[in-house]
Amino acid sequence: MPDLQEPPAPRATCSATIQEEAGKAQKEGLLYALAAFGFWGLVAVYFKALQHVPAMEVLAHRVFWSVPVTAILLWAGHGWARLGASLRSRKVLLTLLLSASLVLVNWFVFIYAIQTGRVVEASLGYYINPLVNVLLGTLFLRERLRRTQAAAVALAALGTLNLLFFQGRLPWIALVLAFSFGFYGLLRKTVAIEPVDGLFVETVLMAPLALGYLVLLGIRTEICFGLVDGATTALLGAAGAVTALPLVWFTHAARRLQLSTLGLIQYLAPTLQFFLGVFAYGEPFGWAHLVTFSCIWGGVGIFAAETWVSSRSKKGQTS
Repeated sequence: MPDLQEPPAPRATCSATIQEEAGKAQKEGLLYALAAFGFWGLVAVYFKALQHVPAMEVLAHRVFWSVPVTAILLWAGHGWARLGASLRSRKVLLTLLLSASLVLVNWFVFIYAIQTGRVVEASLGYYINPLVNVLLGTLFLRERLRRTQAAAVALAALGTLNLLFFQGRLPWIALVLAFSFGFYGLLRKTVAIEPVDGLFVETVLMAPLALGYLVLLGIRTEICFGLVDGATTALLGAAGAVTALPLVWFTHAARRLQLSTLGLIQYLAPTLQFFLGVFAYGEPFGWAHLVTFSCIWGGVGIFAAETWVSSRSKKGQTS
Protein backbone atom coordinates (compact mmCIF):
# COMPACT_ATOMS: atom_id res chain seq x y z
CA MET A 1 0.00 0.00 0.00
CA PRO A 2 1.53 3.39 -0.97
CA ASP A 3 2.56 5.90 1.70
CA LEU A 4 0.03 8.74 1.78
CA GLN A 5 2.58 11.11 3.34
CA GLU A 6 4.82 11.29 0.26
CA PRO A 7 2.98 13.95 -1.87
CA PRO A 8 4.16 17.00 0.17
CA ALA A 9 7.72 16.50 -1.16
CA PRO A 10 6.90 17.65 -4.72
CA ARG A 11 5.07 20.64 -3.21
CA ALA A 12 8.20 21.67 -1.34
CA THR A 13 10.22 21.22 -4.51
CA CYS A 14 7.72 23.38 -6.38
CA SER A 15 7.98 26.10 -3.70
CA ALA A 16 11.76 26.03 -3.91
CA THR A 17 11.57 26.35 -7.70
CA ILE A 18 9.29 29.39 -7.39
CA GLN A 19 11.70 31.00 -4.93
CA GLU A 20 14.63 30.33 -7.25
CA GLU A 21 12.76 31.89 -10.17
CA ALA A 22 11.85 34.92 -8.06
CA GLY A 23 15.47 35.32 -6.99
CA LYS A 24 16.63 35.02 -10.59
CA ALA A 25 14.08 37.63 -11.68
CA GLN A 26 15.31 40.02 -8.98
CA LYS A 27 18.93 39.59 -10.04
CA GLU A 28 18.00 40.21 -13.67
CA GLY A 29 15.94 43.24 -12.64
CA LEU A 30 18.86 44.64 -10.68
CA LEU A 31 21.18 44.25 -13.68
CA TYR A 32 18.64 45.92 -15.97
CA ALA A 33 18.17 48.79 -13.49
CA LEU A 34 21.92 49.32 -13.11
CA ALA A 35 22.30 49.28 -16.90
CA ALA A 36 19.48 51.81 -17.42
CA PHE A 37 20.38 54.30 -14.70
CA GLY A 38 24.10 53.82 -15.24
CA PHE A 39 23.62 54.62 -18.93
CA TRP A 40 21.50 57.69 -18.14
CA GLY A 41 24.16 58.80 -15.68
CA LEU A 42 26.95 58.54 -18.24
CA VAL A 43 25.00 59.71 -21.31
CA ALA A 44 26.49 63.18 -20.79
CA VAL A 45 29.69 61.75 -22.30
CA TYR A 46 27.78 61.08 -25.53
CA PHE A 47 26.31 64.57 -25.75
CA LYS A 48 29.65 66.13 -24.77
CA ALA A 49 31.19 64.36 -27.78
CA LEU A 50 28.64 66.23 -29.92
CA GLN A 51 29.46 69.59 -28.39
CA HIS A 52 30.46 70.96 -31.80
CA VAL A 53 26.97 70.25 -33.18
CA PRO A 54 24.23 72.84 -32.38
CA ALA A 55 21.85 71.62 -29.69
CA MET A 56 18.82 71.98 -31.96
CA GLU A 57 20.33 69.67 -34.58
CA VAL A 58 21.26 67.09 -31.93
CA LEU A 59 17.67 67.25 -30.66
CA ALA A 60 16.26 66.83 -34.16
CA HIS A 61 18.40 63.75 -34.75
CA ARG A 62 17.41 62.33 -31.37
CA VAL A 63 13.74 62.60 -32.33
CA PHE A 64 14.13 61.43 -35.93
CA TRP A 65 16.31 58.36 -35.28
CA SER A 66 14.17 57.29 -32.32
CA VAL A 67 11.30 56.51 -34.70
CA PRO A 68 12.93 53.58 -36.59
CA VAL A 69 14.58 52.25 -33.41
CA THR A 70 11.33 52.17 -31.42
CA ALA A 71 9.52 50.75 -34.47
CA ILE A 72 12.00 47.84 -34.56
CA LEU A 73 11.55 47.31 -30.81
CA LEU A 74 7.77 47.26 -31.27
CA TRP A 75 8.08 44.72 -34.07
CA ALA A 76 10.45 42.54 -32.03
CA GLY A 77 8.06 42.61 -29.08
CA HIS A 78 4.96 41.92 -31.22
CA GLY A 79 3.56 45.25 -30.05
CA TRP A 80 1.82 46.59 -33.15
CA ALA A 81 -1.58 45.09 -32.27
CA ARG A 82 -1.24 46.34 -28.69
CA LEU A 83 -0.34 49.82 -29.95
CA GLY A 84 -3.31 49.89 -32.32
CA ALA A 85 -5.66 49.08 -29.45
CA SER A 86 -4.18 51.89 -27.32
CA LEU A 87 -4.49 54.50 -30.07
CA ARG A 88 -8.22 54.00 -30.56
CA SER A 89 -8.71 56.45 -27.72
CA ARG A 90 -8.62 60.14 -28.62
CA LYS A 91 -7.64 60.91 -25.02
CA VAL A 92 -4.52 58.76 -25.38
CA LEU A 93 -3.42 60.62 -28.51
CA LEU A 94 -4.01 64.07 -26.97
CA THR A 95 -2.17 63.06 -23.79
CA LEU A 96 0.79 61.76 -25.80
CA LEU A 97 0.86 64.98 -27.81
CA LEU A 98 1.22 66.93 -24.56
CA SER A 99 3.79 64.52 -23.15
CA ALA A 100 5.75 64.73 -26.42
CA SER A 101 5.96 68.51 -26.00
CA LEU A 102 7.26 68.10 -22.46
CA VAL A 103 9.87 65.50 -23.38
CA LEU A 104 11.00 67.73 -26.25
CA VAL A 105 11.65 70.56 -23.78
CA ASN A 106 13.39 68.16 -21.37
CA TRP A 107 15.67 66.71 -24.06
CA PHE A 108 16.65 70.12 -25.43
CA VAL A 109 17.46 71.63 -22.01
CA PHE A 110 19.51 68.56 -21.05
CA ILE A 111 21.52 68.70 -24.30
CA TYR A 112 21.99 72.45 -23.84
CA ALA A 113 23.15 71.93 -20.24
CA ILE A 114 25.78 69.39 -21.27
CA GLN A 115 27.06 71.48 -24.17
CA THR A 116 27.35 74.65 -22.05
CA GLY A 117 29.21 72.99 -19.17
CA ARG A 118 26.33 72.68 -16.71
CA VAL A 119 26.33 68.94 -16.04
CA VAL A 120 26.29 69.58 -12.26
CA GLU A 121 23.14 71.69 -12.54
CA ALA A 122 21.53 69.01 -14.72
CA SER A 123 22.30 66.41 -12.04
CA LEU A 124 20.66 68.70 -9.49
CA GLY A 125 17.49 68.62 -11.58
CA TYR A 126 17.33 64.83 -11.53
CA TYR A 127 17.97 64.75 -7.78
CA ILE A 128 15.02 67.09 -7.31
CA ASN A 129 12.75 65.22 -9.75
CA PRO A 130 11.51 62.45 -7.37
CA LEU A 131 10.58 65.14 -4.83
CA VAL A 132 8.78 67.07 -7.57
CA ASN A 133 6.87 63.87 -8.38
CA VAL A 134 5.68 63.71 -4.76
CA LEU A 135 4.58 67.34 -4.92
CA LEU A 136 2.71 66.88 -8.21
CA GLY A 137 1.02 63.74 -6.90
CA THR A 138 -0.25 65.76 -3.96
CA LEU A 139 -1.47 68.65 -6.10
CA PHE A 140 -3.01 66.76 -9.02
CA LEU A 141 -3.70 63.18 -7.89
CA ARG A 142 -4.84 64.00 -4.35
CA GLU A 143 -2.15 61.83 -2.85
CA ARG A 144 -1.44 62.55 0.82
CA LEU A 145 1.91 64.16 1.58
CA ARG A 146 3.38 62.50 4.68
CA ARG A 147 5.42 64.53 7.15
CA THR A 148 8.73 63.00 6.10
CA GLN A 149 7.90 63.65 2.44
CA ALA A 150 6.97 67.25 3.27
CA ALA A 151 10.32 67.65 5.05
CA ALA A 152 12.16 66.27 2.01
CA VAL A 153 10.37 68.66 -0.36
CA ALA A 154 11.03 71.58 2.02
CA LEU A 155 14.77 70.78 2.10
CA ALA A 156 14.86 70.69 -1.70
CA ALA A 157 13.12 74.08 -1.84
CA LEU A 158 15.57 75.45 0.72
CA GLY A 159 18.53 74.24 -1.35
CA THR A 160 17.11 75.88 -4.48
CA LEU A 161 16.57 79.19 -2.68
CA ASN A 162 20.14 79.02 -1.37
CA LEU A 163 21.52 79.26 -4.92
CA LEU A 164 19.14 82.15 -5.61
CA PHE A 165 20.45 83.96 -2.52
CA PHE A 166 24.18 83.37 -3.09
CA GLN A 167 24.33 83.50 -6.90
CA GLY A 168 21.44 85.86 -7.59
CA ARG A 169 19.72 83.46 -9.98
CA LEU A 170 17.52 80.42 -9.85
CA PRO A 171 19.06 77.17 -11.15
CA TRP A 172 16.64 77.27 -14.08
CA ILE A 173 18.15 74.29 -15.89
CA ALA A 174 17.66 72.07 -12.84
CA LEU A 175 14.11 73.32 -12.31
CA VAL A 176 13.08 72.94 -15.97
CA LEU A 177 14.51 69.40 -16.08
CA ALA A 178 12.85 68.41 -12.80
CA PHE A 179 9.41 69.88 -13.55
CA SER A 180 9.25 68.99 -17.25
CA PHE A 181 10.07 65.36 -16.45
CA GLY A 182 7.75 65.48 -13.45
CA PHE A 183 4.79 66.66 -15.52
CA TYR A 184 5.78 64.19 -18.23
CA GLY A 185 5.58 61.35 -15.71
CA LEU A 186 2.27 62.69 -14.41
CA LEU A 187 0.76 62.64 -17.90
CA ARG A 188 2.13 59.19 -18.72
CA LYS A 189 0.74 57.91 -15.41
CA THR A 190 -2.77 58.82 -16.57
CA VAL A 191 -2.59 57.04 -19.95
CA ALA A 192 -2.66 53.27 -20.43
CA ILE A 193 0.20 52.58 -22.83
CA GLU A 194 3.50 50.70 -22.61
CA PRO A 195 6.68 52.85 -22.27
CA VAL A 196 8.20 51.88 -25.64
CA ASP A 197 4.82 52.20 -27.36
CA GLY A 198 4.37 55.66 -25.90
CA LEU A 199 7.86 56.76 -26.90
CA PHE A 200 7.22 55.57 -30.46
CA VAL A 201 4.03 57.62 -30.71
CA GLU A 202 5.66 60.67 -29.12
CA THR A 203 8.60 60.61 -31.51
CA VAL A 204 6.31 60.03 -34.50
CA LEU A 205 4.33 63.11 -33.46
CA MET A 206 7.53 65.16 -33.17
CA ALA A 207 9.24 63.66 -36.24
CA PRO A 208 7.74 66.02 -38.90
CA LEU A 209 9.17 69.04 -37.08
CA ALA A 210 12.53 67.32 -36.63
CA LEU A 211 12.70 66.21 -40.26
CA GLY A 212 11.62 69.63 -41.54
CA TYR A 213 14.35 71.29 -39.48
CA LEU A 214 17.01 68.85 -40.74
CA VAL A 215 15.91 69.39 -44.35
CA LEU A 216 16.13 73.15 -43.86
CA LEU A 217 19.66 72.78 -42.45
CA GLY A 218 20.56 70.60 -45.42
CA ILE A 219 19.28 73.16 -47.92
CA ARG A 220 21.38 75.83 -46.20
CA THR A 221 24.36 73.42 -46.03
CA GLU A 222 24.48 74.10 -42.30
CA ILE A 223 23.81 70.49 -41.29
CA CYS A 224 26.59 68.60 -39.50
CA PHE A 225 25.29 65.12 -40.36
CA GLY A 226 27.33 63.82 -43.30
CA LEU A 227 29.32 67.04 -43.73
CA VAL A 228 31.66 67.28 -40.71
CA ASP A 229 33.27 63.87 -40.31
CA GLY A 230 32.39 60.20 -40.05
CA ALA A 231 32.49 60.12 -36.26
CA THR A 232 29.97 62.96 -35.99
CA THR A 233 27.63 61.29 -38.48
CA ALA A 234 27.85 57.96 -36.62
CA LEU A 235 27.19 59.59 -33.26
CA LEU A 236 24.17 61.50 -34.57
CA GLY A 237 22.82 58.34 -36.23
CA ALA A 238 23.12 56.52 -32.90
CA ALA A 239 20.84 59.05 -31.16
CA GLY A 240 17.79 56.79 -31.51
CA ALA A 241 19.49 53.83 -29.85
CA VAL A 242 20.89 56.10 -27.12
CA THR A 243 17.33 57.24 -26.40
CA ALA A 244 15.40 53.97 -26.65
CA LEU A 245 17.66 51.23 -25.29
CA PRO A 246 17.91 52.44 -21.67
CA LEU A 247 14.13 52.84 -21.64
CA VAL A 248 13.79 49.16 -22.62
CA TRP A 249 16.21 48.17 -19.84
CA PHE A 250 14.24 50.29 -17.39
CA THR A 251 10.98 48.60 -18.43
CA HIS A 252 12.50 45.15 -17.85
CA ALA A 253 13.76 46.30 -14.44
CA ALA A 254 10.37 47.74 -13.44
CA ARG A 255 8.70 44.40 -14.15
CA ARG A 256 11.14 42.48 -11.94
CA LEU A 257 11.83 44.82 -9.01
CA GLN A 258 9.77 46.51 -6.33
CA LEU A 259 9.15 50.19 -7.00
CA SER A 260 10.93 51.14 -3.76
CA THR A 261 14.08 49.33 -4.92
CA LEU A 262 13.83 50.93 -8.34
CA GLY A 263 13.32 54.31 -6.72
CA LEU A 264 16.53 54.00 -4.74
CA ILE A 265 18.60 52.86 -7.73
CA GLN A 266 17.40 55.85 -9.79
CA TYR A 267 19.73 58.12 -7.80
CA LEU A 268 22.64 56.40 -9.52
CA ALA A 269 22.01 58.52 -12.64
CA PRO A 270 22.31 62.03 -11.12
CA THR A 271 25.18 60.83 -8.91
CA LEU A 272 27.19 59.76 -11.95
CA GLN A 273 26.27 63.03 -13.70
CA PHE A 274 27.47 64.97 -10.64
CA PHE A 275 30.83 63.18 -10.54
CA LEU A 276 31.27 63.66 -14.29
CA GLY A 277 30.60 67.38 -14.01
CA VAL A 278 32.92 67.98 -11.05
CA PHE A 279 35.77 65.54 -11.62
CA ALA A 280 35.77 64.82 -15.37
CA TYR A 281 34.74 68.21 -16.76
CA GLY A 282 36.06 70.44 -13.96
CA GLU A 283 32.86 72.43 -13.48
CA PRO A 284 32.90 74.92 -10.56
CA PHE A 285 31.60 73.62 -7.24
CA GLY A 286 31.82 76.20 -4.44
CA TRP A 287 30.30 76.64 -1.00
CA ALA A 288 26.94 77.73 -2.41
CA HIS A 289 26.74 74.52 -4.45
CA LEU A 290 27.82 72.47 -1.43
CA VAL A 291 25.06 73.92 0.75
CA THR A 292 22.47 73.42 -2.00
CA PHE A 293 23.49 69.84 -2.73
CA SER A 294 23.63 69.07 1.00
CA CYS A 295 20.01 70.18 1.30
CA ILE A 296 19.04 68.15 -1.77
CA TRP A 297 20.95 65.08 -0.61
CA GLY A 298 19.35 65.43 2.81
CA GLY A 299 15.90 65.59 1.25
CA VAL A 300 16.68 62.64 -1.00
CA GLY A 301 17.97 60.65 2.00
CA ILE A 302 14.80 61.32 4.00
CA PHE A 303 12.63 60.47 1.01
CA ALA A 304 14.54 57.26 0.23
CA ALA A 305 14.53 56.09 3.87
CA GLU A 306 10.80 56.79 4.21
CA THR A 307 10.06 54.92 0.99
CA TRP A 308 12.14 51.94 2.09
CA VAL A 309 10.59 51.75 5.58
CA SER A 310 7.08 52.09 4.14
CA SER A 311 7.76 49.32 1.63
CA ARG A 312 9.15 46.98 4.30
CA SER A 313 6.17 47.70 6.53
CA LYS A 314 3.67 46.85 3.78
CA LYS A 315 5.61 43.69 2.93
CA GLY A 316 5.51 42.63 6.58
CA GLN A 317 1.74 43.18 6.73
CA THR A 318 1.08 41.05 3.63
CA SER A 319 3.41 38.18 4.60
